Amino acid sequence: MDLQVAAFTDTYLPTVNGVTYTIKSWRDHWNRNGGWMDVVYPDSDDHVPEASEHPVRSVPFPFYEGFRVGAPQIPEAATKADVIHAHTAFGLGLASLRLARSADKPLVASYHTPTAEYANYIASSDRITGGLRRLSEQYERWFYNRADLVVTPSEPTRRKLVDDVGVETPVRVVSNGIDVEQFRPVDTADFRERYDLEGTLIGYTGRHGYEKRLTDIIDAAEELDVTVVLGGDGPARDDLERQARGSDADVRFLGFLDRDEMPAFYSALDVFTFPSPVETQGLVALEANACGTPVVGVDAGALAETVDDGVTGFHFDRGDIDGFRRGIRRALDERERLSENCLDRRDEVSIDHAIERLESLYEDVS
Repeated sequence: MDLQVAAFTDTYLPTVNGVTYTIKSWRDHWNRNGGWMDVVYPDSDDHVPEASEHPVRSVPFPFYEGFRVGAPQIPEAATKADVIHAHTAFGLGLASLRLARSADKPLVASYHTPTAEYANYIASSDRITGGLRRLSEQYERWFYNRADLVVTPSEPTRRKLVDDVGVETPVRVVSNGIDVEQFRPVDTADFRERYDLEGTLIGYTGRHGYEKRLTDIIDAAEELDVTVVLGGDGPARDDLERQARGSDADVRFLGFLDRDEMPAFYSALDVFTFPSPVETQGLVALEANACGTPVVGVDAGALAETVDDGVTGFHFDRGDIDGFRRGIRRALDERERLSENCLDRRDEVSIDHAIERLESLYEDVS
């Protein structure tokens, strides 16, 4: 890997989400294979940068807890890169665009998050929300059409960018990939004992955002003999806990889990439940599958592809709680078969395959 890459992102450690894990995993694997990939990100007092990480000044984003907005700065180290990779269209994405144009270097841009879906965090009415959605798509079209190549983690997301947003730059699919050495079936006795978990478990881990529709999990569990286990945290957690207190479902909130605990979390679940319609891939679904756990996910966004209906889990229609509940029941009944299918596909979703694909695309634009 002779190419030097500078990755710019508005989301990085200590924030915990799929984008952060993807960027860090790509950086680690790229550099471990003899390459050079540095990350430019908003500074934080809670994260000590490594040699290949370059924090820039930032301020908290007022509308979404845990996010920061980085100043559009360009560290000296980033100017040595052969390829500029933007993992954001905002703040530091603008810095990456400026660097690519001034240094005449190719700009590759990843589409991780449909920003239009987050308009509800800012708007106070449906009318304002609709206007913000249109503005965000106009801005995305402007930014991504200035890249030399756009990459998305799934085919449904690629189609959304091309057909709905109107991006004319070439768009290619590169799975985020997962570390199959880490995410594998493991013994769960200690994990269950530590968190006092018994019986049949369904659940989710990740950011507790309103756009994830985690309330649907609690609703679907009300008529099931299961315990709902929710790992992670986020702005919707207080409302979720309030809903759980008024529900007949047995719901446990584990809070933030250390990354080392995740294989045991996934392996302990009988079914991973994923009602979020806004995913661009749904990395946690792939991690669950790699641990042998089937996924019942909404038939919308990238989960329409990430969950292979009848093979690695089941789909349900957005908002159909009865359908969600039926999917969970069926996945529990057929767990052994689904689990075997999930394990058979581990190599297909490995990060090594993702890095090989990424390297090929970098070479194409260089």
